[in-house]
Amino acid sequence: MFMCGVKMTGLEFLAFFLCCFGLSHATTNEKKPIQAFVIPHSHMDVGWVYTIQESMHAYAANVYSSVTEELSKAKQRRFIAVEQEFFRLWWDTVATDRQRKQVRQLVKEGRLEFIIGGQVMHDEAVTDLDDEILQMTEGHGFLYETFGVRPQFSWHVDPFGASATTPVLFALAGFNAHLISRIDYDLKDAMQKNKKLQFVWRGSPSLKEQQEIFTHTMDQFSYCTPSHLPFSNSSGFYWNGVALFPNPPKDGVYPNMSLPVTKDTVHKYAETMVGNIKQRAAWFRTNHVLWPWGCDKQFYNSSVQFNNMDPLMKYINQNSKEFGVTVQYATLSEYFQAIHQSDLVWEVRENDDFLPYSTEPYQAWTGFYASRNVLKGVARQASSQLHAAETLFARYRVSFPDGPVAKDWALDKLRALRWAVSEVQHHDGITGTESPKVADMYLQHLIQAMMGVQEVLAALFLLPHDLGMPSILGTHHHRKGAHEALEQHVIVYNPLAWNITTFINVTVTFPMATVFDDDGQPVPAQIQRSAESNVTYDLFIVVDLGGLQHREYLIKFSEKPCSGKAKCGSTYVAEGVVFERRNVKDWSKTGRRLLPVLNECYKLMFDQDTNLLHSITDRFEKRRLRMSQDFWEYQANGDAKAGPISDNYMFTANGSALRAYKAVEMEIVPGKIVSEIRQYFYREEGDEDYAFSITTRVPEGFGSRLLCRRLEQSYSLGPLLVNTEVVLRTNTTLKNNRTLYTDDNGYQMMKRTYRKFTNNTLARNYFPMIRAAYIEDDLSRLVLLSDRAHGVSSQANGQVEVMLHRRLWNNLPWNLGYNLTLNDSSVVRPTLWMLLGSIDATAQLYQREAVQLQHRPVVMPIDQPQRSWLKKEPRGSSPVQPVVLPPNLHLLSLSIPGWNYSSKHSLHLSHLDSGKDLRSEPDFDRVLLRIMHLFEEGEHPDLAKPVTVNLKEALRGIGEVRALEERSLTGTWDIDSLQRWKWKTAETKETQSKRCCRCGDEAFNVTVSPKEIKTFFVHFSPANL
Repeated sequence: MFMCGVKMTGLEFLAFFLCCFGLSHATTNEKKPIQAFVIPHSHMDVGWVYTIQESMHAYAANVYSSVTEELSKAKQRRFIAVEQEFFRLWWDTVATDRQRKQVRQLVKEGRLEFIIGGQVMHDEAVTDLDDEILQMTEGHGFLYETFGVRPQFSWHVDPFGASATTPVLFALAGFNAHLISRIDYDLKDAMQKNKKLQFVWRGSPSLKEQQEIFTHTMDQFSYCTPSHLPFSNSSGFYWNGVALFPNPPKDGVYPNMSLPVTKDTVHKYAETMVGNIKQRAAWFRTNHVLWPWGCDKQFYNSSVQFNNMDPLMKYINQNSKEFGVTVQYATLSEYFQAIHQSDLVWEVRENDDFLPYSTEPYQAWTGFYASRNVLKGVARQASSQLHAAETLFARYRVSFPDGPVAKDWALDKLRALRWAVSEVQHHDGITGTESPKVADMYLQHLIQAMMGVQEVLAALFLLPHDLGMPSILGTHHHRKGAHEALEQHVIVYNPLAWNITTFINVTVTFPMATVFDDDGQPVPAQIQRSAESNVTYDLFIVVDLGGLQHREYLIKFSEKPCSGKAKCGSTYVAEGVVFERRNVKDWSKTGRRLLPVLNECYKLMFDQDTNLLHSITDRFEKRRLRMSQDFWEYQANGDAKAGPISDNYMFTANGSALRAYKAVEMEIVPGKIVSEIRQYFYREEGDEDYAFSITTRVPEGFGSRLLCRRLEQSYSLGPLLVNTEVVLRTNTTLKNNRTLYTDDNGYQMMKRTYRKFTNNTLARNYFPMIRAAYIEDDLSRLVLLSDRAHGVSSQANGQVEVMLHRRLWNNLPWNLGYNLTLNDSSVVRPTLWMLLGSIDATAQLYQREAVQLQHRPVVMPIDQPQRSWLKKEPRGSSPVQPVVLPPNLHLLSLSIPGWNYSSKHSLHLSHLDSGKDLRSEPDFDRVLLRIMHLFEEGEHPDLAKPVTVNLKEALRGIGEVRALEERSLTGTWDIDSLQRWKWKTAETKETQSKRCCRCGDEAFNVTVSPKEIKTFFVHFSPANL
């Protein structure tokens, strides 16, 4: 997405003017002519303004059809293909056999080059690590299986800021160089002047030089060709004009087609192009210039593009001595090879990121951290469901390869959800910066695919694992008798490779229920009226589950409330106490009447004079912290003529935040499993309906500090008033000096020091929070964990505010034209978990807790309440053995990708050369395993150390591991054959490979160092042998 008129700063306009009129002819210190690498490309947003289907019809399919044809006509022509979703749709549904043959030849010759190789060009600010890896793995698997190629360079030209996690992932995937573009306008200006746009980036402070990568930052012209021509009113270098929606013109004449290159115009074109090349050359250290030729939705008519550029480049090269420039078509790899061969010593950038991102003093792109909260939430739910289903299916396939769940059917359902989750990671997808119809498309794709995977989960749980065994449902028969109590069966699955004790919530319509596990033993439970409905009840059930283990629970209902402990059994009936509504205007005296809510870890005090939280005491550290939580809102300007605006992308507050309510009600429901505090915030004193709510659940520990440390909060917001942006503000007595820590993509924490700017200081101190954020002082740390991305900031000492929802409208013609005003009238219900304690105590908890919030137990009712079944004999113990990793290791992936390629590269290439159809038969035997070390080096005295695990033993609960192959992050490289380029730095060291030859059981010992992600192909012995 390139926003002409919005993204161009005054500095950039001046640069265009000087370039195009030939007034700026800066030269490098080199005596050699400048060598320009002209890289043809088309930026093809997988969404944004138009749906996938609309884009395919209007231009995207034509890009690949015409590029294939035109590259085949002339050996010197090149093209880079970036987003795989469009290419795969073209390859599978549009391309002819002839075109497929042409593409294979072009790829083999290196003239059509796949860059990044993921399904999309993923956003870097609000995407989660799991999903970034998924969408790359999906694209890389297709490319390797189909063409035998493995992308080695990135082209991240349009994400709104650059994360320090991305270069680490690209290095782990085998990339040799990384390319970014969108960074702060003032920082880019300084880097240009000092020739520091290229550097070696060490994105991880723990991995350091082990996963460093050379990084190229695009100059102020970014990924588009300068469009202004001094001799024409038409755009420059875009001879195919501007794409038309919904239908391509039948006569092939598009709007705004550039003047043809003729004998009358060629010299003027050459002067303009050379002037821009020389201007760019002045900002880099070598005489090599990357000149991107293309922009959004280009090359749908490649014939007219190349037929004009060919003679122009020929003319420049014929007059290269006069111009001081030579030009050549190039792929990105050809450009980076030239830079690598320059043999210069490069500056090292440590793990700082380039977030947030601003284009002008009042254009801080920090609003999208919270735009379309519903979409962000559904995307993460889909990712979590996919992880659970992948692990369960992999386990099923290993244990019951001949089981009745149809493997092709299940894999198709999983692939559909992989596709949908990958698609929404696009930088105009999960960001919430797309048009309403595109947001609806993403949601439709996600929800439909989730429904399909729900069917897979049901089949894996319910169908017999062996055809000789009866199914769960088949072993039961209804009892006779009209007066039997109703009962329901629920399966609960733990998708993590840790043993957990937690509670789940099942919504029921009966006032009383008792719960039994699959051994027939009573289970502690608690029932109470639901906060959201007067006709339903929340049934909280304590569950103990081993890693990757599921259990069945029986719920027996009663239509009458119980009376007395004997009749209630192991279920506690919780009753709420409602407190009088308190108006803000009456808060003259507060703190006089405090109500305690306690568990083993905390004592929370609530103020009856305000109905707000007053303080929290850490009972282990015996430290009391004053703390309050409530809702505030920023007013946004909707008139572009009156001043800066907020929109899908940008956050520009029209002053300080205002209190968003005038009265608060509170209800406290004391419990034995969880105590619940319900706070309702009313916009006006006399309103019947609340505008916002906080539901805080304070769990009992059940002997586990892990559970009692977790304060679970869920919120309800919306519909908002138009042009308001609502934040949850938490004020504490922590002395953090407005310093905040937030996560980069759920991978690593970044220190965010409050900075003052001449303009827009408030918005430029907002940061993305994907999984975690915290503030701390010398004694304590307050951690917030999130189930979806938000914007977060510390605007005052001891304060942290999370932007939960936005609703905006403005009259900027550009926004109105593309329907990008974000008039989001939805009700959102995000969840945050809160941890409080010493730095040491929270350090050992928050990473695991963040993972547990993302991957909560899967709860699947397998029937409706009905008359009870015949009692079956308790099965004694779970037939499924748990899979448990050490507490500092996380099972990032366990799946059956299905890609059918040999692990040996040469063998795979020979299969492709023979014309073998690899895609017709998925590989169901190869299991993809990823393990991640959760801790940063030095973060904890015990848990932040390398840990060695024997994977044969760890995976024994799944099956007998026969062989283990270590692979690159996306699985396409054997780790032993992966040799990434070395880039010289002042700190360059010779790194010794840690790999060594092992045999026997030692071959299964794997050591994982802090923040390492290790990827394996695992081969299990056939079951039942």
